[in-house]
Amino acid sequence: MSEAGLRQAQEKMRAAGAADVAIKVFSHYYRLLESGQQGTIRESEIEPVGDLPHLEHLDTDAESMRAALAETVVIKLNGGLGTSMGVTGPKSALPVKDGLSFLDIIARQILSTRKEYDVPLPLVLMNSFRTKDESLAVLDQYAELPVDGLPLDFLQNMEPKLLADDLTPAEWEADPELAWCPPGHGDLFTALVASGTLDALREHGFRHAFISNADNLGATPDGRIAAWMAEHDVPFGMEVCRRTRSDRKGGHVAVRKSDGRLILRDSAQVHPDDVASFQNTKLHTTFNTNNLWIDLDRLAELMTGHDGILGLPIIVNRKTVDPADSSSPKVIQLETAMGTAIETFEGSQAVIVDRSRFKPVKTTNDLLVLRSDVYQLDEAGDLTTTHEGDEPYVDLDPEFFKILADFEARFPAGPPSLVRADRLEVRGDVAFGKDVVVVGDVEVSAEPGQQRQVDDGTELRG
Repeated sequence: MSEAGLRQAQEKMRAAGAADVAIKVFSHYYRLLESGQQGTIRESEIEPVGDLPHLEHLDTDAESMRAALAETVVIKLNGGLGTSMGVTGPKSALPVKDGLSFLDIIARQILSTRKEYDVPLPLVLMNSFRTKDESLAVLDQYAELPVDGLPLDFLQNMEPKLLADDLTPAEWEADPELAWCPPGHGDLFTALVASGTLDALREHGFRHAFISNADNLGATPDGRIAAWMAEHDVPFGMEVCRRTRSDRKGGHVAVRKSDGRLILRDSAQVHPDDVASFQNTKLHTTFNTNNLWIDLDRLAELMTGHDGILGLPIIVNRKTVDPADSSSPKVIQLETAMGTAIETFEGSQAVIVDRSRFKPVKTTNDLLVLRSDVYQLDEAGDLTTTHEGDEPYVDLDPEFFKILADFEARFPAGPPSLVRADRLEVRGDVAFGKDVVVVGDVEVSAEPGQQRQVDDGTELRG
C-alpha cells in the first residue's frame, strides 16, 4: 500500500518539476512515517542545558566583527502569507511601523549595517511561489540592495499532502494548490542546495549565514555573534531567550543523554505524558528564537556526506486537506524544523540573547504593540523602546480584531499610546478614537451586539 503511495508521490513531484534532492528528502521522511516514527522526544532521554554564553558577555572587537560580517549573508524565511490575519499576500509586505513593511525595514537594516561595517552583507529571501513576486517588488525600491552574482531569493520546495488513511497523495479539485504543502522551514537546507544558492554563496567567499523569520524585526545581523562564530569555529549557533510562562509552549533547548549533543524539542515532539515537564520553565529555561547562525562550508560537507539528507527529526503534522474545511479529507504533512539541525552539527552552540532580538508578529495583538509608541524606528531600521520592563500584554477579542481589515477599522486614527501600559484586554466590539492613552492594567468591554466608542483623547487607567 505505502510503496505505491510513495511511488505516486514521487511521480507527482517529478511532474511538478521538483529537484531530485527534494524528492530524495521527501522519500526519506515518507519511509520514516511508514515505519511508525512520530518524532517524539521523551523527557527521560534529555536533561536541561547548563550555563550558556550571553550575547552581552561575548568578548569581541570592532575589527573581528567587521571581518566576520564581511563573510556573512542574511537569509530571511519569507514563505508565509498573512492568512491568519485575513490577508492574501506575503505577511512581510504588510505595513507594520510608520507606513513601512517588514521588508522595507529589513532592507534598511541591511543597508545600514553594510555602511557601518563597510561589508557586502547580501540579503537573500527564501520565498514560496505565492510570496516571490510581491516581495521582490518591494525590494526593487532599494536599487543598491542586490549583490553582484548572487540571487535576491530562492524558492522553498513543495511536497504532496498525504491522505491519512492510505498515505497516497491527496487531490483536491476545488483548489489543486491545497494538495501541496511546504515541508516546514527545515526545508531551508534542501532548498539552498537544490537552488544552487549554497554553492553561489560559497563561491563568492561567504562563510556564515544568519537566518531568521522575516516577521521578526529584532533579528538584525549582530557583529558580536558573527565574530564569536568565526573565532570559536562554531558550526551552528542558535540564539535563545529566557523562558517565561508565556513561552511555555515554545520549543526549548536540551542536552541528549545518549551523546551529550544539544537538541531542540518542539511542542510537536512532546509525548502526552511529558507535557508538564516540557512546559516547566524552571526546568527548561530557554527557548529557540529561530535566529540561527550556520557555517556554510560545514553545511555543504554534511549535505554532501549524507547524500543531501541532513536527517532532521521528523514532524508529523495532521490536518485536513483544506484547512478551512474540517470536513475535507484528513491528511498528513511531513515537516522538519530548521532549529532541530542543532543536533546534526557536531559542536553546535546556543547563546542567550535579550528579548529585543525576538519580536515576531504572529497576530494583530503583536501588531498593535509594534505599531504603538512602545517602539520607535530609527533611521537604521532598528526598533528602540522607552517602555520599562516587559512589553505590554495585549489581548484583543478575536471575533472583532483577528482580521486585519476589522482591526484597522477599529483603530482608524492609529493605535492608542501603550508606552505606560502593562496590559490591555479588549472584549467585544470596541472602536478607539484618536490620541487614546492606556495606563497600567486595563480591560475594555462592549455590550453584546453593540459597538463601544472610546472617545478621542480618553485616558484609560486600570
